[in-house]
Amino acid sequence: MKKYFYLISILFLGLTFAACSDSDDDGDEQQAEKEAAMQAITNQYVNNVIFPIYKELATESNNLFDKLVDAKAKLRATTLTQTDINSICETFLKARSAWERSEAFLYGAATDWGIDPHIDTWPLDLTALAKALSNSEIIEDLDDLDDGGIDNVRANVGESQLGFHGIEFILFRDGKERQLAKLQGVEDNANFAGRNITGEQELIFAAAVAGDLRDKCYQLEVSWLGDAAPKSHVDRVEKCEFNTTVGGGALYYGENMIKATQAGSTYSTWRGVMSTILVAGCSNICAEVSGQKIGQAYLGTDVNYIESPYSKKSYFDFFDNITSVEYTLNGQMSKNANGNSIMAYLQRYNNTLAGKLQTKLNAALSALETAKAGTPFVDDYHSTNAKNAMDAINELDDVINEASSWIAAN
Repeated sequence: MKKYFYLISILFLGLTFAACSDSDDDGDEQQAEKEAAMQAITNQYVNNVIFPIYKELATESNNLFDKLVDAKAKLRATTLTQTDINSICETFLKARSAWERSEAFLYGAATDWGIDPHIDTWPLDLTALAKALSNSEIIEDLDDLDDGGIDNVRANVGESQLGFHGIEFILFRDGKERQLAKLQGVEDNANFAGRNITGEQELIFAAAVAGDLRDKCYQLEVSWLGDAAPKSHVDRVEKCEFNTTVGGGALYYGENMIKATQAGSTYSTWRGVMSTILVAGCSNICAEVSGQKIGQAYLGTDVNYIESPYSKKSYFDFFDNITSVEYTLNGQMSKNANGNSIMAYLQRYNNTLAGKLQTKLNAALSALETAKAGTPFVDDYHSTNAKNAMDAINELDDVINEASSWIAAN
């Protein structure tokens, strides 16, 4: 009887060990499958979200520069028209939208090389701007774009007057395109009283700032795409002596992420890449939009901290920011998830969490759509629309962090 029990016990233990071994093999296979999926997600994301948006930003910022240079010449020749101004404003908004749709991946070059604050600081310091524009030496230095005018704007004008918002002030007033008659006259903003600053001086400034903006957008493009960026853009960045590689090393930012786990990459694991995309990218911009871009004014912390007040496009900026999150989660510039995307990954391995994330994303975008159709943020920053958008984005942020934690642990 004891011998029989012993044999049965051995048989049972053998079956148990075999079952555990099979289970371990299954677990290893699934982990390998997940690692491969994360690698595919990264390739899809870098090539079909980051690259095309930075290409668009570089193209539209160059178009803006060209149009402002042309406008300066036309104003002097008295041939500038309202149609010209409207076209410039349209191009500005295209470049602006591309930038805002890049803010779910501000980590990397935009942060490392200080590009974000350089081209997108607000509120605009109008007192400093008026002082700069009334300095004839500065204006003269900015005017000759073929002889260091763009370098001079970097050297002589502070970040609180540069970038998108310095140009926005010249091109827009009270949510509308600047009127030709105003550019043909003298600046009438209260901060410019007694300075007799002309529209010509303003366009000299705007063209030089747009050149600097273009150069910085080229730097972003080249930093991520490397030699895949247009040669003329690469050449311009090299002429400006801008940094473009990770830590000054051999890899561009796109390569660095795609080559995760390989020698030279700063990413040692694919889960580390996912964490960067979700937390340093998506969560970071959600927190900024809700807590800073909306929250500062809504909560009364700083009622002047309002993005895009002259074009009155704040809610459009915020919508583009969350669209940037949507593109990132979907692995493509679409409302639908690509098969190689974080959203598809969650749908496969944790469909409940995927559904929760999609619901919160839809709610945030819907709240911002409602806000866009209502009173501009700058005119009513303590509205129900602002509160609803802020709350919805906070809830989205919570689930993004939940998703990141789940991926890291599983």
